[in-house]
Amino acid sequence: MNKHIPILDSCTLTDSNQNKILIDHFAAYLKKNSNMVFPHRHSFYHIVVFTQGSGYHTIDFEKFDVTPGQIYFMAPGQIHTWHFSDDVDGYVINFDKGYYESFLLLTDSIDNFSFYNGIAQDGVIQLHSELLQQVTTLSESLYQQVNHTQPVYWDLTKTILLHLLMLVEQSHSKTTTGELSSSYALIKKFQRLIETDFASSRLPSEYASQLNVTPNHLNIVCKEHLGHSAGEEIRNRIVLEAKRLLVVNTLSITEIAYSLAFNDNSYFSKFFKKHTGMTPEEFRKKRAW
Repeated sequence: MNKHIPILDSCTLTDSNQNKILIDHFAAYLKKNSNMVFPHRHSFYHIVVFTQGSGYHTIDFEKFDVTPGQIYFMAPGQIHTWHFSDDVDGYVINFDKGYYESFLLLTDSIDNFSFYNGIAQDGVIQLHSELLQQVTTLSESLYQQVNHTQPVYWDLTKTILLHLLMLVEQSHSKTTTGELSSSYALIKKFQRLIETDFASSRLPSEYASQLNVTPNHLNIVCKEHLGHSAGEEIRNRIVLEAKRLLVVNTLSITEIAYSLAFNDNSYFSKFFKKHTGMTPEEFRKKRAW
């Protein structure tokens, strides 16, 4: 298998990267990038709105069937590939963190959106008809501003993008959680901490301390909202990163173990097999996209 999965930058996908955003009709985008069906990851944030077509999209080893009205959000670093029908269409938006934050001047504000937490399932949302209409209208407005309006008012493009993101977040939060409870907010903070600290912090007590709650309370909230313990949530993130590293490049198993703070290659292999049913070598050899 191909063990090296490229990281695509914004400049890979657009003629000019000075403004750090690309938006296109999805059918046209696929035609221009017809060779990109191989597994790859991005250094930028990625949005796809599906208005028609079918097929499937694989994100971080999770397979999602495509239906009209879906919107996909992908954070930098996630691995994906796809197989779409010939009539698939919609919109694609790629932008980097600097483009977004240069407008809001809020560090890491984009990572506060629930769909950009790095969890594949949270980034795939089915929009109801009214919201889909609003999202497609905003997407077309952004497309026209970026590609056909001269001069381009870049602050306006950022405003449109922010409107789209906040509109989906507002609607999705109400649909999935009603009023955002303190326990739900705690889970999201916990997951954001895991995203940055999973390689160095393995114990729920370390995260509980940062969140100003007891380990027991954190565990109860995780079981309530996620169906498993706080420790399992941490381990799941370690396993995901191990899978990414195993298919992304030619690092040895020992190098991957050390990069994930395992002091012993044998312990890493046992840990990985316990959670996946395969050894790292078997996963690397058998992984099929």
